[in-house]
Amino acid sequence: MVNLGRFLSSHVATLLSLAGLLGVWLPCINTMAQVAGPSNKSVGLSISGPIDTLPLTGDVDLASEMVAGIDRFALQQIAINGGDRAKRFDAAVDRGSPQRFSDSLIPLRNKLAQMVGARDQRLTFQVPEIISWGDGESLLAQCPTFTVQAIRWPVLGDPSPQLEDLPSLWGDGLLLLPTGDIVASVVVLPDADQSPELVCGLTPGLPAPPQIACQLAQAGCRVVVPALVSREMEKRLAGAELTHREYLHRAAFELGRTLAGFEVQTTLAMVDWFVHTHPDRPVGIYGYGEGGLLALLAAALDPRIQVTCVSGFWGPREKCWAEPIDRNFFGMLRYFGAVELALLVAPRSLIIHTAPVPSVRLPGRGGAPAEIINPDRQDVQRLATRARERGPQGAWLLESPQNPTADICDRLFGCDVGDIAPARPQLPSVRTTEDLAAWRARQERQRVKEIDRHNQALLRESSFVRQQFMSQLDLGSLDAYEKSLEHYREIFRDEVIGQFDQPLSPFNARSRRSWETESWTGHEVVLDVFPDVFAYGVLLLPKDVTAGEQRPVVVCQHGLEGRPTDVFLGNHRAYHDFAAKLCERGFIIFCPQNPYIFADRFRTLQRKLQPLGKSLFSVIVPQHQQLVDWLKSQPFVDGDRIAFYGLSYGGKAAMRIPPLVTDYCLSICSADFNEWVLKNASSRDSFSYIGTGEYEIFEWDLGSTFNYAEMAALICPRPFMVERGHFDGVAKDEWVAFEYAKVRRLYAAKLGIGERTEIEWFAGPHTINGEGTFRFLHRHLDWPSPDAQ
Repeated sequence: MVNLGRFLSSHVATLLSLAGLLGVWLPCINTMAQVAGPSNKSVGLSISGPIDTLPLTGDVDLASEMVAGIDRFALQQIAINGGDRAKRFDAAVDRGSPQRFSDSLIPLRNKLAQMVGARDQRLTFQVPEIISWGDGESLLAQCPTFTVQAIRWPVLGDPSPQLEDLPSLWGDGLLLLPTGDIVASVVVLPDADQSPELVCGLTPGLPAPPQIACQLAQAGCRVVVPALVSREMEKRLAGAELTHREYLHRAAFELGRTLAGFEVQTTLAMVDWFVHTHPDRPVGIYGYGEGGLLALLAAALDPRIQVTCVSGFWGPREKCWAEPIDRNFFGMLRYFGAVELALLVAPRSLIIHTAPVPSVRLPGRGGAPAEIINPDRQDVQRLATRARERGPQGAWLLESPQNPTADICDRLFGCDVGDIAPARPQLPSVRTTEDLAAWRARQERQRVKEIDRHNQALLRESSFVRQQFMSQLDLGSLDAYEKSLEHYREIFRDEVIGQFDQPLSPFNARSRRSWETESWTGHEVVLDVFPDVFAYGVLLLPKDVTAGEQRPVVVCQHGLEGRPTDVFLGNHRAYHDFAAKLCERGFIIFCPQNPYIFADRFRTLQRKLQPLGKSLFSVIVPQHQQLVDWLKSQPFVDGDRIAFYGLSYGGKAAMRIPPLVTDYCLSICSADFNEWVLKNASSRDSFSYIGTGEYEIFEWDLGSTFNYAEMAALICPRPFMVERGHFDGVAKDEWVAFEYAKVRRLYAAKLGIGERTEIEWFAGPHTINGEGTFRFLHRHLDWPSPDAQ
């Protein structure tokens, strides 16, 4: 192979562009393009390269530039979204009267509930279960004005309809019960790294302000302090060090829930009990840090909460992507920022307590790196002013710079309690603070296992949910099937992948010829897509393509951390130069650079996009649409015969791009096809992502919508193939066969087009095999195979 110099290739590209604009093919240009390599031995006038392109110059790393450009684009979209979000929210709100305002918030509350995964019916209970101490005593601590007991209560039932009455998810915490009359009921939510015992002064270490839970109990409030899952780090079996919160959030997110959603449900189950037992008593909620987030979400969702105090949380949400990933809610920023969440609480009282946020910095040793920082005081005040301007009239929003207990009590039951010095409840002499800390640690481990178990129950049930979801497909005929499919394609595009509502840029194509062999030439190509976003890849053009001839194209996609050259140079152990081999068989080849490269740099892109209701594939899909549109503009390409063939992360692309870029006439998924939801959500299977460093891999609510069989249904009736090595650690053969059997049943049994799909099993690892897939391409692209000669 000869690698052409940059200077020569740039000048050749210029001449080729001029020739293309004139609509002629100049023999002299073709001759000049070959001076640095072997002569073209084909008969007739051959094609030298792409037409209508400007010269591609410079020597920068285009993959790095691509990721940097997408990052700028994502940040710009976040900035633009703030104004659009306000317009969307205000357009949905009716301010004609207080009742109409309240009624208009119901659809927005329903949307918020779906986003945080608080979507399941809660269980009801008469009284919480008292957790007794080891000696059988139920009273944990007491003081003259209130007692403290450890309690637990049922929250959610088993996801299976046959078992829905059996508790699957429980809450636990401390109940502070006044010795006199109950004047109000309050849920006090601590930060994730604060135990209920710490909050109630039973164990040392709580800094100022003083214990609000004890102050409220002393004022006559019935108080429940739920335990939250902590940020304690643990090394998982796959090697990643994850907080308990991220570990549980990963599977929940894939299944359309979130850890925060579970904790909001736990909180609202207690509100259910408050209202059931004392319907005439007001209900309030206070939260600090992580508890502040949960308190705000709970109050936004449930109008029965009359007073809400948020401490150490409220502020601009535009950098939520940098916070712990368990705060990641798909699409949240598109509809709800700090102001919009506050407006969902209005006209009920919302107290913003301007306490410092918890100091949290997560290093990212396999988990998502994150940091929680204090919002700028002026930003908080600016947002509070906006909320008042956009909200209903009245003093519903209050900023409380000091201890907010007095403000909470004043808003709850109209009583000026002044500065209450909290009574410190005393432990019985037979118990120590060390005993209590050890007991809470055991409770924490139990809670993590319990939520994990509930996630696995949701995973078990998810196949039935997807079956119901896809039940509207019309299998009466191929035409009827394709028409009914468009509804699902729209859901996949808008609610799973996410689509930017802006047109593709003009091509502004740039190219240069950079490689040459006796059989083909390789041309780097760059195309504009969106502002700051471009597509880049390598076009391999067989030398025997003649003027006027149109050939099929195979788009050959690399995997994680890959480069276009990996698939045609150097005999990489996973790719075996399969793109070059296909080009030598006469196919035109394009090898795109996809942006899943540079580790945290690309993973952070996913984090920035998901709060907008978008994903990394929200950028990759239009890159490929632009690529296909450009290929179809080239005179040597048959636009009806453009295929996709990807390995590993490229196999993920093979499942997500062709469903939306319908110009791809077939798709081959190599070394990736899977029971994908299981791979992301299972805490039992060794090949699961749940304990690995791929923290960006989890996609919102695939459990209820699109596993790989359902994605393949979006490719159908176009040909679809799976290439599977028996020793590929991406999954077990049994699960690959299980998921593919559904695809085969759709094509062969339901639609009668079994010849359009197949799976090739081979005794090999995570690699291109290049046998059955090559035959599949020759057959369905109608291109003669040299093997048949």
